[in-house]
Amino acid sequence: MQKILTLVKHSGNKLLLGYKMQVNHQKVAVVTGASRGIGKQTAILLAQNKFKVCVNFNKNESAAYGVVDAIVSAGGSAIAVQADISNENQIMQMFDIVDHKLGLISALVNNAGVLFTQSAIENLNADRINAVLKTNITGTIICCREAVKRMAYKHGGNGGCIVNVSSRAAILGSANEYIDYAASKGAVDSLTIGLANEVAGQGIRVNAVRPGLIYTEMHKDGGEPDRVDRLKTSIPMKRGGNANEVAEAIHWLLSDKSSYSTGTFIDVSGGR
Repeated sequence: MQKILTLVKHSGNKLLLGYKMQVNHQKVAVVTGASRGIGKQTAILLAQNKFKVCVNFNKNESAAYGVVDAIVSAGGSAIAVQADISNENQIMQMFDIVDHKLGLISALVNNAGVLFTQSAIENLNADRINAVLKTNITGTIICCREAVKRMAYKHGGNGGCIVNVSSRAAILGSANEYIDYAASKGAVDSLTIGLANEVAGQGIRVNAVRPGLIYTEMHKDGGEPDRVDRLKTSIPMKRGGNANEVAEAIHWLLSDKSSYSTGTFIDVSGGR
């Protein structure tokens, strides 16, 4: 095996760095928002299971390169690609880079998502709502579009799997905290069902996981880093979840072990 440093610039003049091992006959996965949390653990787990992985990130270069280095140090194959999932052109550039650097995509994990400070509806405005929707649903749909264009039999693809990272907030609503985020994840659920039916005959399975209260840095984005500890007594299992537990569910949905599952959801939420 040979370790190669990959250097690429897209039109925004941002440097894309990554290492990859030259390994034949591996599946190729794109994991969005993979510099931290659930995305990071998913990227590492997929690499451990012989996927070549695109570690997508938006702003945190050093964290993304850290994920790539961890994968390569363990004998895996990965590149880091900067792309803002709210930007259609950057998404398209990312998939083009994956085509040239890793090969034909066989798995997509739509993990990238944003939320903002906890708020009741009276304090929401259109700019905030649209920012949430632009990444969490519009960007997710565009990523699905690019994956289907490469995976579908009618486009010369070999089939594949898509896993959307939704949230239990889609069911529970996140009243007084993140109803805009919850609404975006409800849309992700609808997308999962509709797309699964649309592309099943093209060899593509589409499923979703719905994490509950998971220990990730995202809670800090919402203004309450210790939110899981505050709410864990409301969980039947009386504890928060870990990102690797969600990653395991994602990996199962991408594996042949779930070959007859599409349009389905796995709640990773401790019963809440």
